[in-house]
Amino acid sequence: MGNWKEMSKEELEKQYSPSRWSHRMDEDAVIAAHFALLKEGTEIARSMFQTLLNVPYGEMEGEKLDIYLPSNPSKDLPLVIYFHGGYWQFLSKEESGFLAVPLVSSGVVVVAVDYDIAPKGDINLMVSQVRQSVISIVQQYSHISGVYLCGHSAGAHLAAMVLSTDWSQYKIIPNIKGAFLISGIYDLLPITNIYVNDLLKMTEKDASMNSPIRLVTQAKSSAAMCEILISVAQHDSPEFRRQSLEYFQALKSVGLNVTLEDVSNKDHFDIIENLKDAGFLITQSILKTVKKL
Repeated sequence: MGNWKEMSKEELEKQYSPSRWSHRMDEDAVIAAHFALLKEGTEIARSMFQTLLNVPYGEMEGEKLDIYLPSNPSKDLPLVIYFHGGYWQFLSKEESGFLAVPLVSSGVVVVAVDYDIAPKGDINLMVSQVRQSVISIVQQYSHISGVYLCGHSAGAHLAAMVLSTDWSQYKIIPNIKGAFLISGIYDLLPITNIYVNDLLKMTEKDASMNSPIRLVTQAKSSAAMCEILISVAQHDSPEFRRQSLEYFQALKSVGLNVTLEDVSNKDHFDIIENLKDAGFLITQSILKTVKKL
């Protein structure tokens, strides 16, 4: 894979268009199926478990979260916070409860977070919102055995930004024990000149400030006690795969506890869709980390 700076705009747009790399169906079909599966999975989870929906974590309209609760909660519960993908401009918590089915069934609280996607929100606001969501959850739930972050694609970027937070600016330091980053983007600079940025309107400065790959030193301080799992799909684009590998190497180079999982026979979409299944590789990794099974 060549340097992204040497790619034509056409090639760069192809590299950062995950739907063009699916081995299962064409671009439009894979996106439509993805939306439908996540929505259906969320509706199933809401029908199965006790939920607290539209819980505010801030004062803005978009600052809401959904909580999925086990039927017999113990006092010290592990809690998984999920940040959805959608290139910072699609999806919401309404399609983010699908992973609750195997996790809540195993005694884990799952929280699905909304944030103000573009064009309403910019990247700086979104990063601020997800950090605030974690603070709010920790303040509301004192009986948590540990907080675990999970995010897909743009959501993996946001989870990585939470890992890179300087918590000295906040009144509380959340006990983040793990992070599951799935098919994420960790360097935003390549997308500043392609269609993805049409609604985001990121400057190069915005992109640089909000790129986890450039915040590894802060992550070393904030995530020192954290187990980090970076997952990437076999059928993710070469650029997505490069980003995951380079972020893994950067975190490992500063001594963090990080693992890279290359998931065979999956693409950018079914790698996260399969989290609804208890037997899926990443679901099992999450359960083992969270529950220490």
